[in-house]
Amino acid sequence: MATLKFKKIFSSFSVDDMEAAFTFYTDLLKLEVSRSPMDTLTLNLPGIEQGVVIYQKDNHQPATFTVLNFGVDNVETAVDELTARGIVFEHYDSGPLKTDKKGIFRGEGPVIAWFKDPAGNFLSVMESK
Repeated sequence: MATLKFKKIFSSFSVDDMEAAFTFYTDLLKLEVSRSPMDTLTLNLPGIEQGVVIYQKDNHQPATFTVLNFGVDNVETAVDELTARGIVFEHYDSGPLKTDKKGIFRGEGPVIAWFKDPAGNFLSVMESK
């Protein structure tokens, strides 16, 4: 019996406006983003060899979960810098994920703050030691 071997593993998610996504990921998050001839974007991220692919979907529905977590040394510093760039952080006033005035969750688990891309997909900055 042959053994299946995966040659390339990568993640992807959709957006409804490629230009808005390109601007957000390059100008606001300052990531290296490649465009492909197939009209997709690839986020070239540290630690992810193949990158993360973004594609346009006309009937796009934003993810209701976090599609990308960006590990940082200090969430508060990251939130301050991203807020200065125009990123708006999510605020949760009740429930198990209650955040502070900056949108930072400091409960059980990692220190984390969530924000959305222009297509409404959830992203986060998370303390990673």
